Amino acid sequence: MKLATIGVGNAGSKLIDQMLEFEFETGRNLCRHALVINTARTDLAKPQHLDEDRRVLIGDTHQKARGHGVGGDAKIGAEVAQTDIDEIRRVFDDVEIHEVDAVLVAAGLGGGTGSGAAPVVIDELQKMYDEPVYGLGVLPGTYEGGRPALNAARSLQSFVTKVDNFIAFDNDAWRSRGQTIEQGYEEMNEELATRIVTLLAAGEVDESEVGENAMDSSDIMRTLDTGGVSSIGYASTDVTPAKEGLLANFKHDGESQSESTDAAKIKGLVRRATNSRLTVPCNVSSADRALIVFAGPPDVISRKGVESAREWLEETADTVDVLAGDDPRPNSSTLAAVVLLSNVTETPRINEIQDQAVDAQNKIQEQDAVREQEIQSLITDEDNDLDPIV
Repeated sequence: MKLATIGVGNAGSKLIDQMLEFEFETGRNLCRHALVINTARTDLAKPQHLDEDRRVLIGDTHQKARGHGVGGDAKIGAEVAQTDIDEIRRVFDDVEIHEVDAVLVAAGLGGGTGSGAAPVVIDELQKMYDEPVYGLGVLPGTYEGGRPALNAARSLQSFVTKVDNFIAFDNDAWRSRGQTIEQGYEEMNEELATRIVTLLAAGEVDESEVGENAMDSSDIMRTLDTGGVSSIGYASTDVTPAKEGLLANFKHDGESQSESTDAAKIKGLVRRATNSRLTVPCNVSSADRALIVFAGPPDVISRKGVESAREWLEETADTVDVLAGDDPRPNSSTLAAVVLLSNVTETPRINEIQDQAVDAQNKIQEQDAVREQEIQSLITDEDNDLDPIV
């Protein structure tokens, strides 16, 4: 797949930057166009792999932003994006859309810019282009508080209804104990970038060896065509060159011992990818469609293993719509399996965020009412003998 990638807000910008870094490290070429949009000038300076002209500041003249961010206020984030929509549109005009298959918009849904401005950006993209627009959203952790949860719950409704598919990432499921917040975010960005790039870069055309069952970008797009919320699983293992010898050539019902071992490893890798931490925890059987990509040296990808893994996922996900294929990486020292679960409908964490958001909204309304009473009590004399000047 060839992508135009857009990061909105600080978290979204960091994700796009991390994807570009992983691409470079692994010799992939997924992000044909990349840009970031933010309301804070200082945050725009953080990406390390983007040219200056690919960084867009919005809200520079807005009374409540002025280039310093929106203070976590999603309403202001949306307002700023709508006010500067002509500037955003101008940058989109520079994207050679005929070169890409789809557009990916990444944002953190707990912050004001990501949760507020990203849906406005997506709206404009859908108006301008016919290509699919996918969302990549980071859900705030419980530890981040009620306001980010309220932002996320409100933004999530816009994201899921506006994009062609929404890939969710849950901070709660990925934060490790003993880490600083900054360390946690850095590690989570690396994990998410690895999964997204490994999945979406499958099927790119280059000079590498073509797999026996090569994954095509159209297969990925078809799996994402369900809409709704999707989750991604990932597992990898180090690989060594195949050893030839007496044991390797010994046949079991026409199959060598090494082939049998490779098949078991392939299936085990997919089980690990599905049963370990998904980008957002979900009931696997609630998925509408599923897809497996095997990325690594072609000689270690067992045909029998691929088919066995596909059948296992078909049974586990309770769907007959499961695709599996290769992304040949002849020079890779690892074999990775990426599992895409598309349109999952049972995601407890999203329900938790919605409950947390309702509680936060009620608390904010109560606090506002009490605060208003306190202010009136402060400025009004007890006997009400004084009149205001105007």
